[in-house]
Amino acid sequence: MGTPRPLGPVKLFVGVLASDETRLPPTESALVEAFGPVDHRSRRLPFDATRYYAREMGNAIQRVLLSFEHLIAADSLASIKLRTCGMEQVLRNGASVPRPVNLDPGYLEQAKVVVASTKNFYHRMYLSDGVFAEVTLRFRNNTYECFPWTYPDYASAEYREFFLRTREIYRMQLRNRCHTRTVREGTGPVNR
Repeated sequence: MGTPRPLGPVKLFVGVLASDETRLPPTESALVEAFGPVDHRSRRLPFDATRYYAREMGNAIQRVLLSFEHLIAADSLASIKLRTCGMEQVLRNGASVPRPVNLDPGYLEQAKVVVASTKNFYHRMYLSDGVFAEVTLRFRNNTYECFPWTYPDYASAEYREFFLRTREIYRMQLRNRCHTRTVREGTGPVNR
């Protein structure tokens, strides 16, 4: 019989979609206020693999990926997704489109990248409160590999490079764990 063991801390990231570049700085500020300092960010990447969000967000959508210094408990992903949904509502004030910002939180651990979603599908597991989780990428042979359901943007070399660098930061944090602070949603930073 197996013995349940808790999963150690994981690395939070948020994918920020916006068609109006002026929305990116206040969005990042709100995320930093909620989750702590950013320790890695991608450049602005064109979100052009699909037109899925064009009607509610406009054209020329860009994504910035941010990873956060403070590690989190994996079981806080649902509450983080709900929190980012609330942030989207606040960030829409004064916008010319119905949804000026889309926030996609997830986490990275040694073997995979997990993304939260409010949409159910056959490959997603229910977490709680209407939030699902999807393993989007797996780490194998020193790189990230996709699944048939992996979104085309997450399958791109630029996204995978972001996650490889984030994984390096995460692994360094795990090695220096006595200095790492873990954040559990709703409780703020705590020493581990």
